[in-house]
Amino acid sequence: MANTQGPEGNYDPAGSTQMFRAFVDEESRGGRQSAGQSGPRIGLILGVVVALAVVAGVAWLALK
Repeated sequence: MANTQGPEGNYDPAGSTQMFRAFVDEESRGGRQSAGQSGPRIGLILGVVVALAVVAGVAWLALK
């Protein structure tokens, strides 16, 4: 495991700064796939909305 220096010269034993920079560089080179990821994201949002509606309905019935 290599000892790395952060941008300010601080010791970074895990090398997380280098890993983060590699991740950001990879994202900028590869571009974004917004069309391919929009489907699952919309499903997740709809699932959360439905779950909140169910919880609100149950709370309303319990307090009625």
